[in-house]
This record gives sequence, structure tokens and C-alpha cells, in this order.
Amino acid sequence: VGESFVEHQLSELIKTQTNPTIAPYAKEGEVHLRVTARGKEKEGAIKLLEPVVDKIVSQFQTDVYTTKEEVTLEESVVFLLKQHHLKISTVESCTGGLIAGRLVNVSGASDVLEQGFVTYANEAKEQLVGVKKDTLMKYGAVSEETAKEMAYGVATRYQSDVGLSVTGIAGPTGGTKEKPVGLVYIGCYVKGKTFVKECRFSGNRSKIRDNSVAYALDFVRRIILEQYR
Repeated sequence: VGESFVEHQLSELIKTQTNPTIAPYAKEGEVHLRVTARGKEKEGAIKLLEPVVDKIVSQFQTDVYTTKEEVTLEESVVFLLKQHHLKISTVESCTGGLIAGRLVNVSGASDVLEQGFVTYANEAKEQLVGVKKDTLMKYGAVSEETAKEMAYGVATRYQSDVGLSVTGIAGPTGGTKEKPVGLVYIGCYVKGKTFVKECRFSGNRSKIRDNSVAYALDFVRRIILEQYR
């Protein structure tokens, strides 16, 4: 969900705001909304905030991963995994272990994270998570089919409840007309089903990788919410 989309959705609320006020601002792969209220006492200001926050959450629903400023996206994912007693394994190509690194940022991640693989080479994708050689030859390493087999393979081979995969072209070289720089596929296996999301990012190599991580964390969060209502 982009910053301009969020602003558009809240345009009427922002136009008529006096107290509280709403200020959207973009973060890497996320949009934050700061809701501020003024009052003589803290309790009174909080009472003014609550209906506005409730309205925003009601409007965006599962797009909102937290209403607490101190909670990060990775913390919300770890909490969700713990809540449903799920174990996760990751397998990454273009992100090079950044997803596992974000999860490890969270204290207590060892309760849910089993292992993380960096399968940069095609041979590693075959050997470590069981991607078929025919799949790689026919569709390529950066494809929906490969992302799907990566997620399925890392979960089933290592007996995890959730498998999360990322494969893409971070650039600045390596892109083609059919598969440009910024093309990324994210795969998620859970409850016997595998889901794949195609993303197209812009920016430099670092920005593409960071966005891939944020989108992957959000993707697995949404899939878990959907499958474990």
C-alpha cells in the first residue's frame, strides 16, 4: 500500500481534521500514520485519539499490522507465528539472508525460526530446497514457478509449518526486457498451499532488496491471517 493511496483513502478525514490530526509518511516498504491529539491532560488526548485510530483500522483492516509505534513489522510476524504455534523456514536468493536477519532482530525469534538458507546459485536451489532442474531450465531462477518450489521445498524438506522464499533481480545488471531489474517473486507455503506474489520494484540494488524484505514479511503475515482466521 503506497503513501499516495493511503492519503487518497483518508483525504476527507485529513481535510476536515482539526484535533486530532493525521500525518502520513513513508518508510522503506511501509507507510506510517502519526495521529496526534492536543489536550489539557494526557487521558483527554487519548480519548480524542481512539475513535480516529479505530476509524483508520476499520478502513484499512489487514493492511494495518500494528497500532503501537514501538512494534516493528518483523515483531508482528513473530507474534503471529507464536500465536498460532507455527515454525518458519526461509530461503532467499536476491535478498541474501536479509529476511532471516530481520526476524532474528526480534527477541524470542528462536521460538519460531527454524532455519534460513541463501540459495544464490541454481545448484543451491536444487540441492538445499529441491527446486527441479527442469523448472530452472524452463522458467529460470526468477520466476513464479521457482519461487513456489523454493517455498514448498524449504517447508516440507525441513518440516516447517511455513516456508517463505524470495527470488529476483536486484540489479543494476542482469535484467532483460522480459525480466527487468526490480522483478521479484515471493513465495509462501502454509497449510499445504503455496502462494506466490509478483513484485516490481524501482530504485538501486539496496532499495530493491530492502523493499523485497518488507513485502515478503508482509506477505507471510497476510497469508497467515487468511489461513488462520
